[in-house]
Amino acid sequence: MPMLSVLDPRHTVAPPGYSRWLIPPAALAVHLCIGQVYATSVYKNSLIAYFGASQTAIGVIFSIAIVMLGLSAAVGGTWAERSGPRKTMFTSACFWAAGFLVGALGIATKQLWLLYLGYGVIGGIGLGLGYISPVSTLIKWFPDRPGLATGMAIMGFGGGAMLASPVSRQLLSLYDPGFHPTNAGAVASGSALVRLFLTLGVGYFLIMMLGVLNVRVPPPGWRPAGFDPASIRAKPLVTTASVSAANAIRTRSFWLLWIVLFTNVTAGIGILEQAAPMIQDFFRDNGVSAVSIAAASGFVGVLSLFNLAGRFVWSSTSDIIGRKPIYVAYLGLGMVLYTLLALVGHTVTVVFVLLAGIIISFYGGGFATIPAYLRDLFGTHQVGAIHGRLLTAWSAAGVAGPLIVNGVLDAQGKPGTFTASAYRPALFTMVAVLAVGFIANLLVRPVPERFHEPDTGGAVPVAPAERTDPVALRPESRPAANAVVPQQARLWISWALVTVLLGYGVVQTVITAAKLFTE
Repeated sequence: MPMLSVLDPRHTVAPPGYSRWLIPPAALAVHLCIGQVYATSVYKNSLIAYFGASQTAIGVIFSIAIVMLGLSAAVGGTWAERSGPRKTMFTSACFWAAGFLVGALGIATKQLWLLYLGYGVIGGIGLGLGYISPVSTLIKWFPDRPGLATGMAIMGFGGGAMLASPVSRQLLSLYDPGFHPTNAGAVASGSALVRLFLTLGVGYFLIMMLGVLNVRVPPPGWRPAGFDPASIRAKPLVTTASVSAANAIRTRSFWLLWIVLFTNVTAGIGILEQAAPMIQDFFRDNGVSAVSIAAASGFVGVLSLFNLAGRFVWSSTSDIIGRKPIYVAYLGLGMVLYTLLALVGHTVTVVFVLLAGIIISFYGGGFATIPAYLRDLFGTHQVGAIHGRLLTAWSAAGVAGPLIVNGVLDAQGKPGTFTASAYRPALFTMVAVLAVGFIANLLVRPVPERFHEPDTGGAVPVAPAERTDPVALRPESRPAANAVVPQQARLWISWALVTVLLGYGVVQTVITAAKLFTE
């Protein structure tokens, strides 16, 4: 169709003077939307009551979505690289929005299988494509600061849940006056759930279109002004060669990084999945917890803030100290923190919160840093496709983490009766899991030359430096005024929109987190 030709890769190459700072808000626009997948707990109880289903039957929806995220990223990664970010992000928006619409139909007709198909399968495909494409594009625009770039995008995924949770509660209270968002046990009506899914589907599609319209890829050979590729070449583990996705999965380093991501995510999910009851159980004495339900929800908010901050701060730090050293911190210090949590976490609430918060910041940082680690080892040639294949580790960890914790707790007794001692076997198991990842990270080595693409001769062709920020251009090389003004307007509007959305989520999360210290 002629109208869709604008999505073709040849129409997404950036013109001279295009600002690379339009790409981060484009990525954030997508990740803030698909990050909603971590906010499904907001309406989980309502779905259970409406369908008369079990916790497991409704929880499967989330599990299907995460599994499809990994599978679609792995299978569709090469197509995404070939088709370009605009077509991939548009496809992601269509699948993600369609997932909500089909899910709404499932709720309206009380057909749970349609919710599985819609939000789980169709929406999950949108998740996977939307996750990898903005990240790989940012890496190409920011060869000088890949950790900062990936941190900005994946920070949005963490912020998406912080935005979706309060927005979903407010919408449910608007559509169902009997639903009280401050009541943790509140249940919304079926019609309110249908309207919620329709609103989210349409709203997210429109926001993601901002990313689709702004995203561009740099022209071949482009590099930022003042950036010397030799500075990258001189760093350990960093290559200027290109490795295809097909060859990447044949290397030992890829599978070592798969283990690294799997172990880091498994350990983090172990806490996240059990966060609210965990803090109550750690401070339970004679069957009564010193931590209220409201304070426990505040603890979840605190972890969300640590998760968000870790994605940006630790990933940006990796640009300075290197990718392998930062994972030494994630996994090595993680083992120490888990041990301390098991041994002294029950003594003082502040100690428990601080230990758990830093662990979760490493969890978020691990997600944000892994694309830059892949870029270092395999180059930018098909980094999105390689990242997609690696995300199968996330899918596996999403199953393994909760299984470890829930399996241990099931052997200890019934929920509501646990104390800190009940969690110690699970926490020490996580120490062992992290130890495996720690060793795997130490074994990562540069990719052998036999896996490099022959057409580059082991190096990426370099064109003369070209600035992308119009305000930094010399007067004689600036684009025409009528081209700069719309771009400057897009810069302001794009950054303002994503800042307002992310800021709203952060403020609401801070309000929730404050309950931990005021209840």
